Amino acid sequence: MRRALTVTAVAGAAFWTRRALRRRIGRSPLWPLPALETPVSGHSPRRRLRALIVSRTQPAEGVLRLVLEAADLPAWTPGAHVDVVLPSGLVRQYSLCGDPARAGRYTIAIRLVEDGRGGSREAHARLVEGVELELRPPRNRFALVPAASYVFVAGGIGITPLLPMLRAATAAGADWSLLYGGRSRASMPFLDELAAYGDRVTVLPQDETGLPDLSPLARAAPGTPVYCCGPEPLMAAVLAAVPDPAAVHLERFAPAAAGPARPFTVTLRRSGRTVRVGADETALAAVRRELPNTPYSCEQGFCGTCQHRVLAGEVDHRDELLTDAEREDSMLLCVSRAASDHLTLDL
Repeated sequence: MRRALTVTAVAGAAFWTRRALRRRIGRSPLWPLPALETPVSGHSPRRRLRALIVSRTQPAEGVLRLVLEAADLPAWTPGAHVDVVLPSGLVRQYSLCGDPARAGRYTIAIRLVEDGRGGSREAHARLVEGVELELRPPRNRFALVPAASYVFVAGGIGITPLLPMLRAATAAGADWSLLYGGRSRASMPFLDELAAYGDRVTVLPQDETGLPDLSPLARAAPGTPVYCCGPEPLMAAVLAAVPDPAAVHLERFAPAAAGPARPFTVTLRRSGRTVRVGADETALAAVRRELPNTPYSCEQGFCGTCQHRVLAGEVDHRDELLTDAEREDSMLLCVSRAASDHLTLDL
């Protein structure tokens, strides 16, 4: 009888120990390391939003303007952008170009890029009135700083994040000017809206004036903030023309040109594997050789789909998305690399 009781007690203790261990590992798959606040990487913690397309118009050749509405859309400030999840699942980023004072309404504009990666073609073909879209809350890494005067420079669809800035600067009584370039007037959106600002706006279609004359930038008062959004050559020209490059604020359509890359290794802690990242490939590509289901979307450092927690090592951040706080312990695999020889990821 005593032997039976002993066996029963041992079996019961083993059962409860296994159950407690399973729960502990469920809370932190890296156990016995300390539990992580958010143990699963690769899935943005930002909440999802749903919004209905209530208007679709064409403000210029090849440009689609969409007005989205929902009661719970978060407030935003000039310079912000949102992630839009297209019907196919692709994630693309678009600047908010409407009025921040209009609660529950977002406006975005999308230029059709025929030789692009497919996002703009899908948007033009499938985003019509009545379609409900998934969004992610606005982010702003191009915020308008308070100032008595500004210079704005836009190239083509790069006018979109600047439109709310012009309204805000005007409302604040600031002095400002805008140089707006594009291939032709027909391809440049929002010219009618900008006409209301009179001679503050200089329109420079390339088929009429050639490349934009940026010499007025050199005459801006010292410390005047210069906001520029457009193709990379335009932004490089603005940086070269401004006496104080530190006063320039840029919003890019593509990742900034980075320095030379070197190979490094990545340990995938959860999977128990180590992969080598070649100098001519991304960390995302190398990781997906071992873990093909690793999520990704834009591959340009904008959407955050491939954001993963870094457990060890120094990161060479090359994205345009993460905040300084997020860069303390995570990276975007599609563009960022190791600043050292090795990284350890929560994968």
